[in-house]
Amino acid sequence: MGALVCLLSGGSGNRLARALDTRRMAGYALARMADTAKLLKELIATPSVNPAFLPLGHPNAGEAGVADLLSRMARRAGMDVELHKLAPGRHNVFVRLCPRRNPGRTVWLAPHMDTVNGVDEQFRPKLVGDRLYGRGACDTKGALAAMLGAMKDLAVQRRRPEQTEIVLTALADEENAHLGSRALVSSGSRAHLAIVGEPTMNRVVTAHKGSLWIQIETAGTAAHGSRPELGENAVHEMARIVDYLQTAYTRRLAKRRHDLLGVPTVSVGAISGGTQPNIVPDHCTILVDRRTLPGETKRSVLKELSSLLRKKGFKATISLTRDEEDLAMETDPGLDLVTKFLKSVRQKKPAGVDYFCDASILAGDGTPSVVFGPGSIAQAHTADEWISMRALENCRALLGRFLGSLP
Repeated sequence: MGALVCLLSGGSGNRLARALDTRRMAGYALARMADTAKLLKELIATPSVNPAFLPLGHPNAGEAGVADLLSRMARRAGMDVELHKLAPGRHNVFVRLCPRRNPGRTVWLAPHMDTVNGVDEQFRPKLVGDRLYGRGACDTKGALAAMLGAMKDLAVQRRRPEQTEIVLTALADEENAHLGSRALVSSGSRAHLAIVGEPTMNRVVTAHKGSLWIQIETAGTAAHGSRPELGENAVHEMARIVDYLQTAYTRRLAKRRHDLLGVPTVSVGAISGGTQPNIVPDHCTILVDRRTLPGETKRSVLKELSSLLRKKGFKATISLTRDEEDLAMETDPGLDLVTKFLKSVRQKKPAGVDYFCDASILAGDGTPSVVFGPGSIAQAHTADEWISMRALENCRALLGRFLGSLP
């Protein structure tokens, strides 16, 4: 025994100890990856399609199933759970990891639970190599799985934040009207930082574009198709407007540039006009997607667009299809917790993304917000939506390292 003790205390003993430690850590990493994959598979297999995209009463509609699954998993891990009902079958879920002392600050992990629609096959998760396929895999059930996993890791550790409350804030309705985030801010709740789960390829995003949906209508005079000169063609007028928006107006927008977000954009997404070939159309409508930069508001955009169309001699009426002010979001990367997060994930500069998400709503109410999560927006909403298991596990580890560093 003495010889063995002597041996282990020497150089070879240190090498053996390091080898055993490496094997133990590798085993833990594999077990953790399996746990994350299992969690994500269960989330994908529990449909939570936004009801806006399904017929009334469809069994796949709403977040209730995911909310229940998430609650059971969190309670098994010893964490406190609250459900806040928004509508029948629709909830926000709050999973709390309480500090050992009275909390001096709060950090939210805020992915959303709803997805766009999909076919039956997309709700059956499939692992092929490093890729896990399924509806919501990257948008954003992957982030949800990684965030819950990071909290589970922290919950079982001896050391956890002494003064920071960590709350997994799983939100409903991000894919449509953002009822979940709007309800959260309406409740008066705020945090010192919100990490909003979206596919950013595990980059910390401090800015994203805003979103305006605009309706433009033209009116004409109906006439018989054999005598078009007696009428006024609303479709022809609209065609001129569409051409202007996609050419001259687009060039005008390209002169404005944000360091992280690039330029604002405009896209005509739908058009409707006329009733049949032999009637000169007296009405035409287009729906326009306008992505905005920080500083632009719905009022400023509508005022600009109305003025430009009027100067060009176009006869049209302009309105918004949504009343909400979905502004661009920009968070100061110099804020203490944001800087700490950037350093924790070893990212030198913050990033920006083109899409709109719940971060704008939370930040607009006073909670500094960033966007972060595994996967790429290029895979979101696609027929073969997938996420890399390595990226998923890396997200869990990065979040765990940051959360574990909090006081």
